[in-house]
Amino acid sequence: MLNVEPDSATNDAPRALSTVPRPRLRAGLALAAATVAAAGLVGATTGSASATPAGDCLWAGTGHAQGTTVTAGGRAFTCATDQLGAPRWLQGAAVRTPSTVASPGALTAPAGNFSAGAQQPGTEYNDYCVGTQLIGGSESVYEVVSDAAGALRWKAAGPIAQWTFTPGTGPAPTTRSAGLCLPDQVILPEPSRFTNQ
Repeated sequence: MLNVEPDSATNDAPRALSTVPRPRLRAGLALAAATVAAAGLVGATTGSASATPAGDCLWAGTGHAQGTTVTAGGRAFTCATDQLGAPRWLQGAAVRTPSTVASPGALTAPAGNFSAGAQQPGTEYNDYCVGTQLIGGSESVYEVVSDAAGALRWKAAGPIAQWTFTPGTGPAPTTRSAGLCLPDQVILPEPSRFTNQ
């Protein structure tokens, strides 16, 4: 944070601002520059730096400027920001126009591909087990959500019937089998060491 207060509380502060060097201001500027440089290095080493401007919303890896509206799956989505200033897609009304963006489905983790609020039809990537039953990810539409730490993940947002597919296409069925799902572990009470004799 820059500190631009005068070094002394004298009444001739305007003269002091023009003639007295500001070591705290210079130190503050140096600290701010070092912080920005360090943040850039951290972003570069963690792979989070991208060519997309920070305010752009991502859809299938493509950046879209604030205020841009796209259509996908029969819905309009507008690029905006959340309460913390992070890019976010706001879902609008249903539309009867073709999609204007690619919709590959929720094939991988959303980070670096989709911003919060984006929706995609589920895929095998979203498969999960309930006991020994496999629930196919393609049965739902998934939305990108952000957790408290800012990490992005897919969360079921509704049945696949709410997604309008391009004619001739539809949800991709899973190629996985329920054999991947382990049965619920059964825990029996330990037999008593004391039996009736």
